[in-house]
Amino acid sequence: MRPVRIALFIAALGAAQAHAGVFDDEEARRQVADLRIKTEARFDQQAKGQLDLASQIQRQADEISRLRGQIETLNYELDTAKKRQQDFYLDLDTRLRKFETADSANATVNPENGPNSKPATDPAKESQEYEAALNQFKAGKYKEAAAGFAAFVQKYPASSLAPNAQYWLGNAWYAQRDCKRAIEAQSVVTTKYADSAKAPDAWLAIATCQQELGNPTGVKRSLETVMTKYPGTPAADTARDRLKKK
Repeated sequence: MRPVRIALFIAALGAAQAHAGVFDDEEARRQVADLRIKTEARFDQQAKGQLDLASQIQRQADEISRLRGQIETLNYELDTAKKRQQDFYLDLDTRLRKFETADSANATVNPENGPNSKPATDPAKESQEYEAALNQFKAGKYKEAAAGFAAFVQKYPASSLAPNAQYWLGNAWYAQRDCKRAIEAQSVVTTKYADSAKAPDAWLAIATCQQELGNPTGVKRSLETVMTKYPGTPAADTARDRLKKK
């Protein structure tokens, strides 16, 4: 009987080991399946996050591209407006200069000029030198134009063209992106030639430079000065519009 018992015991032990082996395989497969599910879920979540990020980056890139296009358009419109304004002032300056030159010529030949009158100058020569500097400005040679206008106001400080030359001297400095010198030049117009037709425009030019220099208080003060000292002028209307946009 003992051999039979041993045989039964060995058979039972083998069955138990076989059962345990099957159980271990199923548990391992279950753990692998759970791990796969968790890994796939994590991968799906990461993939979704990457897609969302890529979509967000693309939207930002599109928005940046749109804004860049708007900035380029605004810069073009601003440059065009500045050029139109410059051309307008150049044309107006040319027209006014013809009348001023004629008045100077009449004053020179007027027999009523007494012995204490100012020494006669040559209006034609003044006009020629002024025109030479103005042509330099029109040609975009701002450094040469600044030198020409500076020489003119030094040589002919009492000329009827002196306020104009001083004003364009300021514009020539501004065209060279030297706002400090531009303000200095335009300030001479607003003080020494405060009664000239260029004075209100000089105040506007000063305000423009102050804005570029980051001086909003100065801008406001300059624009308000135009409205107070020169009411009813086109410059005052421009100053009012600029103040409304602030």
